[in-house]
Parts: sequence; structure tokens; C-alpha cells
Amino acid sequence: MSEDLCYMSAADLVAAYRAGKLSPVEVTQALLKRIAAINPKLNAYNLVDEESALRDAKASEARWKAGKPLGPIDGVPASIKDIILTKGWPTLRGSKTVDPKQDWNEDAPVTARLREAGCVILGKTTTPEFGWKGVTDSPLTGITRNPWNTDLTPGGSSGGASAQVAAGLGQLAVGTDGGGSIRIPAGFTGIAGLKPSFGRVPAAPLSPFGTVAHLGPMTKTVRDAALMLNEMAKPDARDWFALPYDDRDYTANLNDGVKGLKIAYSPTLGFAKVDPEILAAVDVSAKQFAALGATVEQVDPGFADPIEMFHTHWFMGAFNALMALPKEKFAQIDPGLQRTFERGAAITTRQYMEAVNARGKLGVQMRQFHEKYDLLLTPSLAVLPFTAGRLAPENMGDAYWTEWTPFTYPFNLTQQPGLSIPCGFSKSGLPISLQLVGPMHGDALVLRAGAAYEAATDWHKARPKL
Repeated sequence: MSEDLCYMSAADLVAAYRAGKLSPVEVTQALLKRIAAINPKLNAYNLVDEESALRDAKASEARWKAGKPLGPIDGVPASIKDIILTKGWPTLRGSKTVDPKQDWNEDAPVTARLREAGCVILGKTTTPEFGWKGVTDSPLTGITRNPWNTDLTPGGSSGGASAQVAAGLGQLAVGTDGGGSIRIPAGFTGIAGLKPSFGRVPAAPLSPFGTVAHLGPMTKTVRDAALMLNEMAKPDARDWFALPYDDRDYTANLNDGVKGLKIAYSPTLGFAKVDPEILAAVDVSAKQFAALGATVEQVDPGFADPIEMFHTHWFMGAFNALMALPKEKFAQIDPGLQRTFERGAAITTRQYMEAVNARGKLGVQMRQFHEKYDLLLTPSLAVLPFTAGRLAPENMGDAYWTEWTPFTYPFNLTQQPGLSIPCGFSKSGLPISLQLVGPMHGDALVLRAGAAYEAATDWHKARPKL
């Protein structure tokens, strides 16, 4: 029963709270016990505050008993990625260069919204240093591991968050995504991960990686992601890039299905080399969408691999993040991040502006593409999970992380919403996931399509054996 509590969806937990069948204290105690047993195997959390979590849970329990919950996720356990400010706890960003002895007296917008919604915040989840890569290990917190096979990586940079949700260590997790950092780990661990449209979720302070960086929910189910997005998307004046708040309920049309939608299915985007097992699983999922009433056409969106364009933005972001570090602190940085910084330092103003202009053309191309197609369906990843502690699979040698993530970073450049959800397993028992990309501002449509697929399949119900 304790494990079942830990794997209950946020929606089901709230229904049980409302009916008086469960209490937030009971659920929080079960989760804290499971975290104590499982987290040492995974390194999903780098900070757990039992006292604070139980205090949150008791306050939520009192509200439910009085019939006055703060909202539809009151009492649901959640985590914050450790690059996001959280009042009272250090935000170390996976780095030895950050001094923990500071006045940590500010919540980032997303942290504040979850507190206001009554969530039980359990702690902080691990990240590579400053969130710079698609796997999760850092000089400060070590290696984070995949619940489906602890020899393997859960992906990154929100790898602690994905391991948490997949292992039943908390229902909700806040992730960030500057090149796939929500969708990569969601794909490697078989959970739902949404990168919303840029600006949908306010951010402060702004990411040093600039306008490719998004915040979003990571959950076991699409409905939970929608519930979480309702709160995360609420306004905050500290983000001048934020979209105007529209008070939309992202759960309202989740059951409307995909009948009548036109979906472009691109198994390779026209340039990616993809593991055959992944291709086979995503091909079956494309047929599932057709069976659900969508018109599915196999077609590529028509752009060449924008990897160099992305690298220019990403490397400059790393340069921006680290340029003020003194030499003695720079020496403590992850060597891979040092090299990324150096590549950023070598970029000229002309090269950067050329990349900015090319990015604009790519964004226009995808907006025009979505005049014809409601959604784009792709694999989430080109490879299966690989050995933890590596930047790329063994057969790719010293490849950079972007070389095995061709389906994620293009849509950070275009700022479109992208949702990763599970669609199968490899012969070795590893999760395989698909990605749904929507038009800019089409977050509700992406969630609706994901919910339709999830309702027709059982992949999201699988649990790793730990």
C-alpha cells in the first residue's frame, strides 16, 4: 500500500483528499520513507527537508478537513530542480563554485506558485552543473541514475526530477529545458515531460542561456502535467519575457481526443540517425493516433539539422553564465563545461548575429508548417539510455550531448511547446518515448493529444523494480 500511495497520480491524490480517504500527512510520510530507502540508489534528490515537508503536509491536511483547500494540487508532493531559487534552501546549481552560506530568502516564480497552491515541497533535485548537458552528474552531487537500470543515466539536465517521478519519490517535479532538459530525461525514464511555449511559465532570474530556456512540469501522467501547468503559468512581474496570462485551464479539454487533427509524423526530421527499436515503437504510436481519428501523414518539416545554430546560442550561454568567475573558481568547474565555455568565448559577434538571423528563419518556417499541420510527432530521443557518467553513448565516443538529442534542441530554437510521453519499451526493458510538438502557444493542444494517447495505452502505468 505504501508504494501504491507513492505512485498515485496527483489527480487521484486530490480526489482521495476531497473524499477524506487519504491525508497529505499520510502520503508525505510514505514518500519520505521511500525516499530514504531509494534515493541513495538513484541520487535524485540532493536535498530533502523532512521537517518542512511534514509542516506543509499538516497545513494542507487542516485545509482539507476544513473544506478550504488552496486549489486542485493542495497537498500534492513536489520538488524543485536545484537551479531554481527556493527560499530557505541553498540553490547550488550542481556547482562547487556557489557559496551555500548566503541569505537564501527568495522563491523563484514557479516555487512561489507551487507554495501558493499548497504543494508539499519535499526538496531539491539534482542537476549537472548549471544545467549544461543532457545527462545528470556534477562535481558537487556526483552521478544520478536511472530507476529502470541504475547502471544507466536518467538523462538531463532535469535528471534528478525524472528519476524522482519515475521511482515514485514524489508526484510533481519542476524541470527546466534549454535544449531538451525536460524531454530528454522524461524520455529516458518513461514519464510525461512538457516544455511549454517560451514565456508560458515565468522565470526569474532569467537563465544565462537566454531565450532557449523554458520551465515546465514533469509528472507520471499528462493530466498531472496540465494540473501543474495551471499553477506554474500564473503571472509574475519579475519575468519581462513572460506571455500575457490568459487564465486558461489546461485540464478543461483534455478528454476531447484527436479526431480531426492533422498530425505530421517525422521519424527522423529528415536528418537524424535513430535506434531501430525506437523507430519501431514510435511508428506503432503513429498508427495509434490514426486509429484514434487523427489524419497522420509521414512528412518532414523541411529544415536541415540546426545543430550549429543551436551550439552558437548554447555556447554563448555558457560563456555568459561563467564569464565573471575568478580563475580559482573556474578551475573547479566540470571540465566539459569549461570546454563549452571556451567554445562560447571564441564565437564572434558576426557569428552570433548570423545564428540569431537563422533562428528567426527557422521559427518562421515552423509557424508556416503549423498552418497545415496541427501537431508534429517525432521520437523523443535517437538513442536508448546509456551508461551513467558519460556524455554520450559508448559507440559515439566523445560526441557532444546534442549529437544524440536531434529531436529536442530544434524546438528550443523555435520556442514551441513539446511533450515527451512513453510509448513502449526496448527488448532490454528500457523506456521509449514519443514527442508531440505543437504550434507556438499550442500548449493545450499538445496536452490534449498526449492525454488521448495516454488514455489508449498503458505505458505510463509501468513501474521500475527497485
